[in-house]
Parts: sequence; C-alpha cells; structure tokens
Amino acid sequence: MNRTAPPLEQQALEKLREEELEEARAIQSMMMPAESLHAGEVMISQAFQPIAAVGGDFLDYFVLTDGRVGLYLGDVSGKGLPAALYAALAVGTLRGVHKTGTSPHEVLATLNRRLMIRGMPRRHTAIQYAVFDPCSHELYVASAGMPGPFHLSARSCRILEIGGMPPGLFATSDYETLTVQLQPGDSVLFCTDGITDAFDRDGEQFGIERLQELCDPHKLAAPCELLGQIFAAVESFAGGREQHDDMAAALFHFCG
Repeated sequence: MNRTAPPLEQQALEKLREEELEEARAIQSMMMPAESLHAGEVMISQAFQPIAAVGGDFLDYFVLTDGRVGLYLGDVSGKGLPAALYAALAVGTLRGVHKTGTSPHEVLATLNRRLMIRGMPRRHTAIQYAVFDPCSHELYVASAGMPGPFHLSARSCRILEIGGMPPGLFATSDYETLTVQLQPGDSVLFCTDGITDAFDRDGEQFGIERLQELCDPHKLAAPCELLGQIFAAVESFAGGREQHDDMAAALFHFCG
C-alpha cells in the first residue's frame, strides 16, 4: 500500500514544520541578548552562529540589583530542536538563581541539582558563569565543560584554568570560583567549543592555541570588532567545510 501523503497534504505538512521552526527561532532569539551591554565601565558584546535553524547554545548578560554585572554562556549537548528545547529548560532554571548575587560556583551547583531532578537521557549543558564587581574590579568565574575563558590583557592572552563537570550529568559535582583582578583595558572572552573544535577540509581543528594567537595581537580591540575577527577567522579556516556544532561567544571588556 502506498502510504505517501498526497502532494497537497505533503505541502501543508512542510509548511507547518517551517512555521514551527520559525517560531522556535523566535523563541531561541529571546535567549540571546538583542544588543551589547554598556554598564558603567563595562561593555559586553556577543556573537552567535547556529549550524541548524535552531541550536543548543545560549547566553545572557545583565546588571544585578547591587550594581554588579553578570554573564553566562552555555552549550547543550546535541543539535537542532531537541538541544534548543533543553537549552530553554536550562535558561529557565538559571533565571531562578542567577540574579540573586549567589557565587558563581553555587549557581552552577544549584543548576546541576535542578537539572538532575529533571534529568533527560543524553542531555547536559556545559556552562560558564561570571560576576564582575565594579568596586574591586574583580571578575568571579565558574566554568564546567567549556574551553577557556580567556583573559586578554596588555601583556598576553591567557587561558583561565577552571574545572568542573557539565551540569546534568552527575548528582555530586563540585565547582570552584576563580577570581581574576582586571585592569583597565582588560577583556575576558567566553566561547563555546563550536569555535575551538571547528574543522578545516583536512580534518584539523581550529584549536585553543590558534584562538589565543588570533586574540593576542587584537586584545585591545573593541568587543564587536574582535568577535567579528574570530568568527571570520574560523570561517576562513574551515574553507567551506560544513561544521557540526553551534558557535557562540561573549566578550567582556573592562574600560576602566
């Protein structure tokens, strides 16, 4: 028996799928800041490039009620609509704790506990969460399963070594908060591994070292300019090869 849908019915189904994807795109766009943040001596910009209509990367930045500035960047396992739905769950869970002034490592621990309660097979989220104190000029950072972040100063572009298992994997996961003293002109780059894991036509990865080499001579560039250079460099490196992961980045800049 021929079970193929009639042409008109098939067209209607395809139109419905496209409408659903368009709505999913609109929902995901609300999980990304619409513009850069300017708060006192702080500027934060972001860039995002999904590989499908929707993806699993998410980020946000905001000013807390006490004047501190917060930022998070996440990368959900998987691709496409399922990953986007899990990202929405992670963002909704984060918003219950991230604007309370809680220490970054405690935010990740709380996120992990809540995602484990709502556990989904084969799903977890790598994430970085940071809070900047404009009085002390200190940035407090916690990271789990993400490359970097990278501290760009007048002297160098160095990777900040912070460990931690991605929330949603294990019930007992410990996280740490790293304190970074920022000087006027310093920046901190947060990015998902879609950037560092991008492949060229020969199967070589873009890698962390190549990212550091790219950032080093441009470490004093404006956030939007540097992000544009990073994404352009990855595209040039890939040489037209189709990639398999979303790319997202946020650049925190302390003007001083």
